[in-house]
Amino acid sequence: MSVTVKFFASLRETVGRADTQVDYQNQLNVSQVWQQASGNLPMPSNTLCAVNMKYVDAQQPVNDGDEVAFFPPVTGG
Repeated sequence: MSVTVKFFASLRETVGRADTQVDYQNQLNVSQVWQQASGNLPMPSNTLCAVNMKYVDAQQPVNDGDEVAFFPPVTGG
């Protein structure tokens, strides 16, 4: 039972890896997934989060087998 975690762009550099797995636990949310996957680094306040390719907030519950992705904010010009 696990959750797949992916880090993109500068967050990949911050955490030191592109992806990992965390053990699934009942009532696990996106914020808790970040904590486990990042080694308890603080999540930047402007991080975009997605579960199964849908943007969600950090309190979104996750389920066994979900994919959770973390993105830095996108800027354009």
